[in-house]
Amino acid sequence: MKKSTYIFIALSLLLLVLALLDLCSGSVWISPLRLSSIANSQLPIANILLHLRLPKMITAILAGASLSVAGLMMQTLFRNPLAGPYILGVSSGASLGVALVTMLGTLAFSPLRLLASSPNSLIAAAIIGSMLTMLLVMLIARRIRSNVTLLIVGMMVGNIAGALVNMIQNFANPDSLKLFIVWTLGSLSGVGWNELPTLAAGIVIACVLVLLLIKPLNGLLLGEDYARGLGINVERTRWMMVLASCLLAGSVTAFCGPIAFIGVAVPHIARGIFATSNHRLTVPASALIGANILLVCDIFCNLGTYSLPISTMSALFGAPIILWIVLKKK
Repeated sequence: MKKSTYIFIALSLLLLVLALLDLCSGSVWISPLRLSSIANSQLPIANILLHLRLPKMITAILAGASLSVAGLMMQTLFRNPLAGPYILGVSSGASLGVALVTMLGTLAFSPLRLLASSPNSLIAAAIIGSMLTMLLVMLIARRIRSNVTLLIVGMMVGNIAGALVNMIQNFANPDSLKLFIVWTLGSLSGVGWNELPTLAAGIVIACVLVLLLIKPLNGLLLGEDYARGLGINVERTRWMMVLASCLLAGSVTAFCGPIAFIGVAVPHIARGIFATSNHRLTVPASALIGANILLVCDIFCNLGTYSLPISTMSALFGAPIILWIVLKKK
């Protein structure tokens, strides 16, 4: 077998081990040898295991893989090693939606009051905000040809959304402001069995698009002119890349909040381990490595008495890698 096959097998086995450890970790440690017996019992811990820890573990795998693949595509599209899944403003759009509901939806005169009273109001608001931002960026992507211009537009959309969020914070009461700040720190615990199908559906649709784009992505590595020489429709490819990336990042952000650095750092780790930029290898490698790293972050978040925000731990893992990339590239 090829060396890459052995690496994929090792990453897959590591994923199984980390998934098992993630189920065991929490405020109450469960021995891996007792998982099966506890899950089949009527003990209160069985309910925690099956309805809290298991969906959280699946969410960590989906979120880590999604953000990593989205980041890989954005780095390929913009030919920028520091591009990430949130570079086109999807996260900012989701944040604006959540800010409107949490900080203005509680006001007596607010038209958002009905949405704010629903049990899944934060998820609904984040989905609406990220989808509207995605549609705006998609419309702009179809009208302009320059990737640099698209990058600037995405950053400006994010800045406008961020400015609106700052304005809304001035009118918020302390309780709603705290709720919004907690959401921005990210959490994997808000996704249960009812929400998982919706999250998985958006990710599966985006992954199908990514698989269809592998050959065009490899062509873009050598430049747009070379890609056109190979018969690749660069404009359509770019549009599909933006759609897939926004779906991946938007789905995760809507259900888990912003998760920092995973989408920027993991593609570099994948290219370093496999010593190639071939997307036939780096796409599945990024998905596996991203899932592994976010599981590690979740395990560390649950080591203490109180759970840490997932974005805090992912930043501690990802930021040193970004610093290393910057210093290496000078």
